[in-house]
Amino acid sequence: MALTDDAIAKIKQMIISGRLAPGDRLPREADLAAQLGLSRNSLREAVRALALVHVLDVRQGDGTYVSSLAPGTLTEAISFIVDLQHDGSVLEFLEVRRLLEPAATAMATSRMSDADISSLADLLDDLGESPTMEALVENDQEFHRRIAQASGNAVLASLIESVSGRTHRARVWRGLTQDSAVARTLDEHRAIQLAMAQRQPDVAQAWASVHVAGVEQWLRRTLAQTTP
Repeated sequence: MALTDDAIAKIKQMIISGRLAPGDRLPREADLAAQLGLSRNSLREAVRALALVHVLDVRQGDGTYVSSLAPGTLTEAISFIVDLQHDGSVLEFLEVRRLLEPAATAMATSRMSDADISSLADLLDDLGESPTMEALVENDQEFHRRIAQASGNAVLASLIESVSGRTHRARVWRGLTQDSAVARTLDEHRAIQLAMAQRQPDVAQAWASVHVAGVEQWLRRTLAQTTP
């Protein structure tokens, strides 16, 4: 996401140059976007990304501030990114998800009640038009959790929940850095739910495979680009 990267770089330069110091409040979104020559959407995504790694502190109803930039806080954030980019085991967990979740989705398509399948659509509707990344990932986890539980196999559902938790950070970072990742996630969820509503287990299984494989392929490309 080149525009977001540019926005991140510009905010970072403001901090490095001293124009923004630890504890300073950022200008209003519209003013800062104009000042930096950015769209408000690009600026908003940059703020989300920098808040995720504890460089910025978004205070609901108050504003956005530069964090304390304390070493302990930043070390935790750096560990987050290093683990994501260099721990190849995340790929292995995604591979396991790609094997398990489509099977669970096919099973759930045959066993889930009409009301519960309809509730999946309601869950997706609850996100609204412009969900935050945190809300999207939480919704994503709940969507897959319901389907796994509806498979009727408690062992399979438990395995999926355990594996899914290990891929949480990859899904957050993909959403923040890959163009159209949010829209693609929602579209794929809709396709899965529709296939389930139409009682097409093979189609639902195929969409689930595509959905998980998208995250896996993105991470493989990211790792390839960052590995010396």
